[in-house]
Amino acid sequence: MESFDGPEALKAAIGQEIGVGEWITVDQVMIDRFAEATGDHQWIHVDPERAARESPYGTTVAHGYLTLSLVPRFIAGVRRLEGLRLSLNYGLDRVRFPAPVVVNARLRGRVRVAAALDVPPRGLRTTYGVTVEIEGAAKPACLADAVVLHHW
Repeated sequence: MESFDGPEALKAAIGQEIGVGEWITVDQVMIDRFAEATGDHQWIHVDPERAARESPYGTTVAHGYLTLSLVPRFIAGVRRLEGLRLSLNYGLDRVRFPAPVVVNARLRGRVRVAAALDVPPRGLRTTYGVTVEIEGAAKPACLADAVVLHHW
């Protein structure tokens, strides 16, 4: 895990990959819980029998926004910000979903610091470029530029 002791250290990492996270499994329980939380109960996500019959993937797939919701977890899993008071999600600059995430796929995040802008006093608006990889797949599940406001 990469450790940064303040905004200047994080700014020094602009353009660099800062880590590749641990694999996590996206199982049907996670998909169903996401469906409950969001109200998105489309059969391709929550009906394994129908998905086996009718889906082009032969099984259920995770919601794209479920994959996106894991981005903060992937970022937090590869870096430590020493002395940080708080962080706030600021937004997203770009998001794409090049490949579906089938049930029981394993995902991990590859994280780089894409940009950082000072926000006085002792704040830093940081853009993390995150590639969500699917184990064994040629294409990533998600490409996202996540913007986080850090305050030291």
